[in-house]
Amino acid sequence: MGHTQCISRSAGTEQVLVQRGNCGLDAPGQPLPEPPGPRVLHGQEIVPNIQREKSHIAIQVKDRELEPNREESSEDAKRLQKAMTHLNESGWYWGSLTAAEAKELLNGALDGSFLLRDSSNPGYLLTLSVKTSLGTTHLRVEYSEGQFGFDSMVMARPHLRQFKGAVDLVQYYALAYRRQAAHRDPETDRNVQNTGTPQAASETTLQLKLTRPRHKTTCSLQHLCRVVINQHSRNHRDLPLPGRLKDFLLEYPFVL
Repeated sequence: MGHTQCISRSAGTEQVLVQRGNCGLDAPGQPLPEPPGPRVLHGQEIVPNIQREKSHIAIQVKDRELEPNREESSEDAKRLQKAMTHLNESGWYWGSLTAAEAKELLNGALDGSFLLRDSSNPGYLLTLSVKTSLGTTHLRVEYSEGQFGFDSMVMARPHLRQFKGAVDLVQYYALAYRRQAAHRDPETDRNVQNTGTPQAASETTLQLKLTRPRHKTTCSLQHLCRVVINQHSRNHRDLPLPGRLKDFLLEYPFVL
């Protein structure tokens, strides 16, 4: 009667059977079929492929759950980039500038002169430096949930307006001052000169005297013309201009 003998190869862990006799076993050198279940290699269990597939599926589900947050962050980044592009084109954004340097720049300027710079406080994005009769005042600008606004805690007014861009914010208060100045009586005007802001400011509205931006460099003639056109036209599409020039006007739709 034939019998079999197991021989273990020293170069690996694979075991083969060598046939002796006619017992109908596998041919010499051919590996045995692996039993079902996890394989064991030197006492360590080899996890089947099915486990990796399940883990991959779980990661994919988790990624799909994060997609709305990623899209929201992407949109917020685009809004911030557009706002900073407008700010750089304004000409009165000075970038990295300390409070002392801003004060020195505005010392010889007229009251109402202003500039925008990076905030020295890491908790805020920008700071508006304004020259008043009492000296230079610095107002922090916070950026939260895609909106720009003055630091409401410092102003002690929790309901200050929010804006989609920093230029929008400064322009709003500059135009508000112009409208108030056109209807102001002499007594109120003296109050503004003494304090830099009207005494009759409401609880929810900050009133600033912003009259003259302090430019970092000389603006191009194209930009100056664009600002003048913006000051006298509300609908650029109706102007008798080539489409390319209309697009140029819309790239900076501000009057400051």
